Amino acid sequence: MKRRALVRHLRKHGCYFIREGGRHSQWGKSHLGGQISTAVPRHNEIGKWLVEKICKDLKIPPP
Repeated sequence: MKRRALVRHLRKHGCYFIREGGRHSQWGKSHLGGQISTAVPRHNEIGKWLVEKICKDLKIPPP
């Protein structure tokens, strides 16, 4: 999956950008009074299994 499409999917489901890291971007979502977050690599293509893990971490449905 293209990174651009994943970012679009994350924003559509209420996720927001937190910060840039060395090789990853940190994305988060408010969940039940707290905040959950995960790292999203800055590659042009992101594998299907990693996309599913990112969505699972942020508690949103996979694309």
